[in-house]
Amino acid sequence: MQDQNLDYGWYLVYCKPRQEILAETNLGSQGYRIYLPRATQEKRRGGRWMELIEPLFPRYLFIQLSTTTDNWSPIRSTRGVAGLVRFGDEPALAPDGLVEAMISRENSSGLHRIEMKKINVGDTVRVRTGSMSGYEGIFLARNSRDRVIVLLNIVEKSVRVSLAPDAIELAG
Repeated sequence: MQDQNLDYGWYLVYCKPRQEILAETNLGSQGYRIYLPRATQEKRRGGRWMELIEPLFPRYLFIQLSTTTDNWSPIRSTRGVAGLVRFGDEPALAPDGLVEAMISRENSSGLHRIEMKKINVGDTVRVRTGSMSGYEGIFLARNSRDRVIVLLNIVEKSVRVSLAPDAIELAG
């Protein structure tokens, strides 16, 4: 088995935008061993919360290669691939055990789960997006219409604001 061979390592492939799965499929069909970590995450789409499966590291995937026996030249011209990640002239080698550790953290469906940090009443939050981006306030409530209520201090006056939950983050 090639994992046992000290000659093999996991390298990073940089993919074209939103073409990680195409790159994974095409590299796999050429006989390369590929790892594209995927994650489930709740996101807002069209005003509704949906659970989506997306690459854990957008535009990147891992490829296991031998420095002596594998032909690296077809990788760059593979559909979906922009190229190998390099540090100077050297391809970026993932640290030993990194890919195996990521695989061990997958659930039974082979996915990672990204949890939004739970924000509690009274927590200090920061607005991430929109015209109030950068303002900090106190988290007051989550209402029934997929909105949150935040008390912001704007020009020395406290103002209650209703925002999308993904528009805020814990202030750190």
